[in-house]
Amino acid sequence: ETERRQALPSWLHTYNHHRGHTALNGQPPASRVPNLTGQYS
Repeated sequence: ETERRQALPSWLHTYNHHRGHTALNGQPPASRVPNLTGQYS
């Protein structure tokens, strides 16, 4: 359980920011969220 909890943040980052999805024309899910990092107001 501890190992799984420690690995989850890295896995989520890879899945949402680096892994292309066919439904998004090869783009990662994060590419569909405007201002995800909160840099723009």
